[in-house]
Amino acid sequence: MRLRRTAVALLLAVTATLGAGPARAADAPPARFPTGTVTGPDGRTALTDAQGRRLQLRGFNLDKYAEATEADVKSIAAQGFTLIRVAVSWNRLEPERGRLDPAELHRLHQLLGWADRYGVLALVDLHQDVYGPQFGGGDRGIPRWATRDDGLPFTPDPDDWFAGYFQPAVQAAFRHLYDDPDLRAWQADFYTRLARELRGHRSLLGYDLFNEPFGPVDGDPTDPAVLAAAASALEQGRLADMYRRLIAAVRRADARAWLFVEPTVLVGQGVPTRLPGFTDPRPGAPRLGYAPHFYDTAVESGADWDPSGGFVERYTAAITDYPAAQRLPVLVGEWGPPDSRRPGNTQLVRRQVAAMDGFAEGWTMWYWCRGTGGYCALDPAGRPAPGDEPAFGPYPAAVAGSAATTTGDATGRTVRWRADGTGHATELVLPPAAFPHGARVAVTPAGARTEVDQPTGDRAGGVRIRLPHARPGTPVTVTLTAR
Repeated sequence: MRLRRTAVALLLAVTATLGAGPARAADAPPARFPTGTVTGPDGRTALTDAQGRRLQLRGFNLDKYAEATEADVKSIAAQGFTLIRVAVSWNRLEPERGRLDPAELHRLHQLLGWADRYGVLALVDLHQDVYGPQFGGGDRGIPRWATRDDGLPFTPDPDDWFAGYFQPAVQAAFRHLYDDPDLRAWQADFYTRLARELRGHRSLLGYDLFNEPFGPVDGDPTDPAVLAAAASALEQGRLADMYRRLIAAVRRADARAWLFVEPTVLVGQGVPTRLPGFTDPRPGAPRLGYAPHFYDTAVESGADWDPSGGFVERYTAAITDYPAAQRLPVLVGEWGPPDSRRPGNTQLVRRQVAAMDGFAEGWTMWYWCRGTGGYCALDPAGRPAPGDEPAFGPYPAAVAGSAATTTGDATGRTVRWRADGTGHATELVLPPAAFPHGARVAVTPAGARTEVDQPTGDRAGGVRIRLPHARPGTPVTVTLTAR
């Protein structure tokens, strides 16, 4: 077995020399920028790179509060992650209609510039919680000048922020956003101008078009049947129309970006989405994806996770039919419990990572920050928070084959896939958090050409494996054992 730097380490080393300003559109994107998709016999659609390898994108959400630093992006890359989901606010970016705020644009360009520098991809999340600042959401979400509440009442519940969605004023605001021609036009124009502004960054993966969409609920919101009917009507009608407008709006400025649609949050309760399929007007193959969130409602409300409740199984069943039918790659935009240290929640993290291996082409955990709870994925010293360790495990970032799975525990992991017969290299990431003293690597079948770059305390390592003589379908097994 030869020791040399793998593509993972080379990518970090090369991109570290680049500047942090906006990249030129002609600059090469990060090595793992997805250029297409492939659909397997199981109906799952994978993201692929220029070599046809199936990609796994993993990373974290950041910057909801405009707090991200260069050190955050650098440390995400150093742990071997390849993706950040960047929350942006229409209100912050366009506080006055028709004028993008220069300071906020500079901050966003700077953040994407850091992603350019450290070789990670960035998914821009058009974020809202309970519509916008008109309803107590700080300065995030939809601006006041695009808020029409018909003078209806709004009484926030300090113990249940989500209940704000059912307040009459918020319901009215969503109706106007979906229905009023001028609001629809202003929103589309904002997306076009933002896409035109950001399209030069080689790190820009694309856009999550609307965070956690919500809409009118006619009836008792505590009745699950009422909620399910409202979500279905929204997804088949007003929300589908919004997504068509926003896809067209981004495409007026950017034909390269990937565009992801979200279902309503009811998918977390096992309610399948009723979204229709969408058409991508870009030249060539479509670049559309599906970006659900993976939250257990009871855990979000403060409970420790109960594995007997069937949440992971219900969610997995609800999440798979739509992307299979529409041939969309799945990227889970948010997941993770508010306190991973509790015994049930620790088990939930492990189960979610394993489940997403089976149905998602990538994920971004909520949330990259240091703390002692409150979703922070890091402890105060910057190590993985207790219970979140499975999110920092090794994974196959680019596979020359199919059916990749990762199993194991903290002391060892096994990665399996079936070779595609191309002889292209498969690349596995070895995060330093999982292998602080390096890893022993064993590969079958015999004859595999293996290169290992051991992780260090502040840099991810990797394994590159070529199977020059393997026939398509050849089983491949890589055993990683912590030293």
